[in-house]
Amino acid sequence: MKIAVAKFLGTNCDLDVCHAIKLAGGNPELVFFTQRDLDNYCGAVIPGGFSYGDYLRAGAISARTPIIEGLKKMVEDGKPVLGICNGAQIGLEAGFSKGTLTNNINARFICKWVYIRVENNKTPFTKYYKKGEVIRIPIAHAEGRFYADDETLDYMYKNNMIVFKYCDENGEITEEANPNGSVDNIAGVCNENQNCVLLMPHPERASEKILGSDDGLRMFKGMLGTL
Repeated sequence: MKIAVAKFLGTNCDLDVCHAIKLAGGNPELVFFTQRDLDNYCGAVIPGGFSYGDYLRAGAISARTPIIEGLKKMVEDGKPVLGICNGAQIGLEAGFSKGTLTNNINARFICKWVYIRVENNKTPFTKYYKKGEVIRIPIAHAEGRFYADDETLDYMYKNNMIVFKYCDENGEITEEANPNGSVDNIAGVCNENQNCVLLMPHPERASEKILGSDDGLRMFKGMLGTL
């Protein structure tokens, strides 16, 4: 099961993602942003980093590179595609789901462990979690505040496009548990067909107990278990 791991100029989490995919039993392959044809891959992950230095805004330049054509086709074909942190920013800029990601409410870079609650366990990446399950996972971003207007939010809720929410360790959705000011504590979203998930937390950094948590590994196992 070959999984494409997209690499842009400034991507820095690609090797961590490859390691997590291998732990889950997959065969990752780095694919550079210049490649359009991804038909030989079963799925894809867009890793985190600071592609193109976050110039203009995070993900804006990467979303206009050749590989996006192949990733869009994957999403349209129903293949599993995961965007992590900068990968989520790229995915939203490319229109893989709705809403946007903007500066954290405190205007600072945030790097910490958080709790997120599974709101939708019907995606390839959440199929091995229970709905309402709380998982511990790290974040590291400056532009991770999810925003969508009321009309868009209503559409997303009706179509089960909210995948994760920031919460406390007991699963309560509170203002205190929201690290970046995201509307409705939203930490991750998906597309209407639910095969593309975009989230700000880093599951690859929570893929082994030695790292502090292996809660994120099931996202990669779920992806592979779908193929």
